[in-house]
Amino acid sequence: MDTPLPALLARHEAELTEIRHDLHRHPELGFQESRTAALVAAKLRGWGIAVTEGIARTGVVGTLHGRRGPGGGRIGAIALRADMDALPIQEATGAAHASATPGVMHACGHDGHTAMLLGAARHLAEHPDFHGTVHFIFQPAEEGLAGGRLMIEEGLFDRFPADAVFGLHNEPGLALGRFGLRAGPMLANVDGWSVRFRGTGGHGAVPHRATDPTQPMAQFIGTLQSVIGRNIPAGQTAVLSIGHVAGGDARAPNVIPAEVFVSGTGRSFLPAAREVMERRLRELAAGCAMAHGCTVEVDYQHGYPALVNTPAEVRLAARAAAAVAGRDAVDDNYPPITAGEDFAYMLQQRPGAFMLAGNGFAPDGSYHHVHTPHFDFNDRLLPLGAAYWVSLVAHALGDAMREG
Repeated sequence: MDTPLPALLARHEAELTEIRHDLHRHPELGFQESRTAALVAAKLRGWGIAVTEGIARTGVVGTLHGRRGPGGGRIGAIALRADMDALPIQEATGAAHASATPGVMHACGHDGHTAMLLGAARHLAEHPDFHGTVHFIFQPAEEGLAGGRLMIEEGLFDRFPADAVFGLHNEPGLALGRFGLRAGPMLANVDGWSVRFRGTGGHGAVPHRATDPTQPMAQFIGTLQSVIGRNIPAGQTAVLSIGHVAGGDARAPNVIPAEVFVSGTGRSFLPAAREVMERRLRELAAGCAMAHGCTVEVDYQHGYPALVNTPAEVRLAARAAAAVAGRDAVDDNYPPITAGEDFAYMLQQRPGAFMLAGNGFAPDGSYHHVHTPHFDFNDRLLPLGAAYWVSLVAHALGDAMREG
């Protein structure tokens, strides 16, 4: 008789939790994940999986061939990706497994992502009842450093050919046991911008003798949202937010500064919206500066591209999640999110899908979002996420996994 996958993977829950807590205690920033990568490589080798290290400095890829031989279907090789890096945040969870590294913590759940993919790798190595090949990608430096792009530039898919690639991320505020994804753009383009207004500065008592850059900056800040409200179609989602403002010296409030600075982020889903946002922000800054006799310097940087899931792979991933959690627990039209992910680079190279798995709520119904000092991955998600990965391989490369 078949054993449900979550129950099957629950046999390894204690081990996965131990791995996750160990990773959480020893977080490492992007491209510094040496200890994490060594742990991953050792676990994979111990389970008989071929391992390649040092891709994008600290990335690891494990390769496992099914015992049924080459696949004859649409997907003959599948890549599963987990990210490994932590964030420069001081942890405040108070957990027994809290970070032992000052100023660094796993505030996005990458410790859980790594542990879940390891759990799936172990199960598949013990039960390789599938056609074709599975590549387990453990990626460094997702948090702003584009480790995924570097893996691709170093020949990831040339060295480890895959017909489709899949990612999985925990989602705080989504109930444990629920999954969500969508075809098309799911996560946003991530851009950064800065504007520097320059004048002459001067004495605050005689502003007529100065060229005051605080005036164009104030006008720019006050009208910035017109870029979204009057240039982006109402049915599209786009965001411009200010995150930093600087100018002058708090010890000299009677001095008009010669230079002021404002910076922020831009988010969009469509290339056309991204282009309009950049162009109008530049035009607005230039117009404000000209109106007040100042000069301006604008820097607009394109970061991660929008993450775009392909329809066939979304259907495949949804079926795999439904086999684990039930059809009613899978939302295959999940609302798009204006966060970003460098898994988007992998989806530019291969068809695939990025899945969200519910991280659940606290007993009082609250939850801490990622990238905060109080966030912690939900250990109860470990066997469920690992089961999703195994189910995905079963649906892509063979019959449903059976207890062997």
